[in-house]
Amino acid sequence: MKIRFLLCLLFCFASLASAQVSPGPDIRQPLRSYGQMIHVSAYSFVYSYEKGRQFNLAVTLSIRNTDRNHKILVESVRYNDINGKLITEYIKEPALVNPGACIQYLINESDPAGGSGPSFVIRWRSAHAVSQPVVETVMIGTKSQQGISFLCSGHVLEEFLPPISTGSAVQHD
Repeated sequence: MKIRFLLCLLFCFASLASAQVSPGPDIRQPLRSYGQMIHVSAYSFVYSYEKGRQFNLAVTLSIRNTDRNHKILVESVRYNDINGKLITEYIKEPALVNPGACIQYLINESDPAGGSGPSFVIRWRSAHAVSQPVVETVMIGTKSQQGISFLCSGHVLEEFLPPISTGSAVQHD
């Protein structure tokens, strides 16, 4: 009985030792993308603890191209109110963002049009697989001796497929 048990254990260990483990994703390489639709929250104001008063905030949206070699094309920057209704489309013409560069958009502290929970929806693309951009909003406000600041990171809503090579595609770098 002991011999049978030991042989069974030996067989199990031999099977485990010879099993091939499939390699997972290479965690040394950052995720790459050809384009995305990204949502990032913003806050035009927050409520103070005292009687629900509004504390107005300035909002800065930053879109940082983290790729070291290729430009990205920002196609759309939509600023929506708390109900999802479009307030402003900031991009009239697509904007090229150089490697390592950043573009920013500002909502003034005196402009609470978006309500307490507006958001941005950004669409960007690249002709190459690039490092994903960092998209964030930074909120800051001061009143009397009090100040507040915080940031929100963007979240990918949709991943775009690589461009189709048809000769008519516009190459931007």
